[in-house]
Amino acid sequence: MKQFFQELLDYNYYCNKAIMEQLIALDSMPEQSHKLFSHILNAHHIWNHRILETPSEFEVWQLHDAKEWEEMHYDNQRTTFEIISGRDEFDQRVDYTSTEGRTFSNSMSDILFHITNHSTHHRGQIMTELRALGHTPQPLDYIFYKR
Repeated sequence: MKQFFQELLDYNYYCNKAIMEQLIALDSMPEQSHKLFSHILNAHHIWNHRILETPSEFEVWQLHDAKEWEEMHYDNQRTTFEIISGRDEFDQRVDYTSTEGRTFSNSMSDILFHITNHSTHHRGQIMTELRALGHTPQPLDYIFYKR
């Protein structure tokens, strides 16, 4: 299971980096894409901190300067890999409070999978916006990544 999550998060890192680089290279970054990519980074950070039971430094929809994205993205990845490396069991429950103040409990495996799936969802929205503006996003399908 550990190897699965490491590979999944490597893929997530690769895809986020590709989208981030494409957005930064644009003459004018679409506002919604800026908002969504900041949100991807924020959510990953927040989930890491829920697992670690430490306060998050970011709000869910907090906007960040694109110049900060690379460092934030790397820090998210490093932190998640430290979390994964320190565990052999992923059924452990994580109790946390949502941004709406409700208490929940999910397994570590559910949360780790959610981090990646959540990013994929919002990358799709960003790619749709880029296509609508006449840009061709890099294909990020998992099978292309594994080839």
